[in-house]
Amino acid sequence: MRVRITFTKQGALRYTGHLDLHRLWERAMRRAELPISYSLGFHPQPKISLAAALPLGFSSRGEVLDVRLNEDIPVDEIAVRLKDNLPPDIQVTKIESVDERQPALQTQVLSAAYDVHLTEPVVGAELNRKVEEIMMTETLPRERRGKFYDLRPLIEMLSVVTEANGKVWLRMTLSARDGATGRPEEVLSVLGIEPEYTRVERTRLIFQG
Repeated sequence: MRVRITFTKQGALRYTGHLDLHRLWERAMRRAELPISYSLGFHPQPKISLAAALPLGFSSRGEVLDVRLNEDIPVDEIAVRLKDNLPPDIQVTKIESVDERQPALQTQVLSAAYDVHLTEPVVGAELNRKVEEIMMTETLPRERRGKFYDLRPLIEMLSVVTEANGKVWLRMTLSARDGATGRPEEVLSVLGIEPEYTRVERTRLIFQG
């Protein structure tokens, strides 16, 4: 069976990289005695696929992975088995069985939503003005690793949230397709905000269909 797990990634695990997270899940599933399917060949790999890599330092409320199991197991039982075998900074929020004939999980991701909390005070009106300018402009030429690209088409939504207590933060939805991935730190750079003065959390991944 093919199982889809939605989970959070918080606390110190924000600094756990993509490959280490993959290994963490494999160990947890083995301790939970889940019958993971492995690839064939000299170096069998667990059939676990994470939807999209999360940059180091980002927390998340909506990471997603698919795992293939050699047996059909009720999803409630999978949840029970995993409960005591994952670190506290990972909480499973949803487990579902999905059609094995669906395309690879990574190819189904369209975009990602983020909340960006600012650790330094900003003037809300000025930030609103900058956001409006970005959303009205047609192109935002950027350079990354020696390559030029247009950031503007990758910004699907960008808005300023002002709380009742006056606290100001950002909400954004960026393209996350293969070869067309928007990065929050690039948007912050255009806004004149240093990424080290922010806390970024991915709130959900948006899939086809």
